[in-house]
Amino acid sequence: MVKKLIISPHIDDDVLGCGGIIDNETFVAYGGVEDFHIIDRESRIKEADAVKEFLGHDYKILNNEVNFYRVKSLIDQYQHLINDLKPHEVYVPHPSYNQDHRAVYDAVIIALRPHDNNFFVKKVLLYEQPHMFLWNQTNRTFKPNYFVKIDIEKKITAYKLMKSQVRDFRSPEILMSMAQLRGSQSNMKYAESYEIIRCVE
Repeated sequence: MVKKLIISPHIDDDVLGCGGIIDNETFVAYGGVEDFHIIDRESRIKEADAVKEFLGHDYKILNNEVNFYRVKSLIDQYQHLINDLKPHEVYVPHPSYNQDHRAVYDAVIIALRPHDNNFFVKKVLLYEQPHMFLWNQTNRTFKPNYFVKIDIEKKITAYKLMKSQVRDFRSPEILMSMAQLRGSQSNMKYAESYEIIRCVE
């Protein structure tokens, strides 16, 4: 059963934004994967496999060129995925200064529109990430209004399995601080925050 579909522009965005809620009812859709100067494509996929084994979810890598995502081509890909999986909840990255994130956000919001040809997803939520939290130079402000208690140590362990992606500006310490802040806002010790775009009971 796919309860949660997480739309992840790149391999790591899912764990950074939603690592606390990923489980065996979760499916992650990566927009693409590339050879990079610090890690090749195959090694990056091995890191995704390690996280999959640890958290128990499944994933698919879509065939898009990283840093060159196009909204028009993404729309159909996400519509087909949503219609096939029929998830109860879809998690979408908040648009940021990253061009791939903006393209993915725009495409998924279109793919989720009420339409005769679209499966109607009852819950649509935006998720945040460290880079957006630290440098949100967009026209859209993230407004957290939904909080989930998480095991922060488990999230950080999953993140560290993607060794090539651990950076100072999104360090485990920053993930911890964000979880503490969102926990303080919601009367919990550690939490992830989301912004509800649609919620139908």
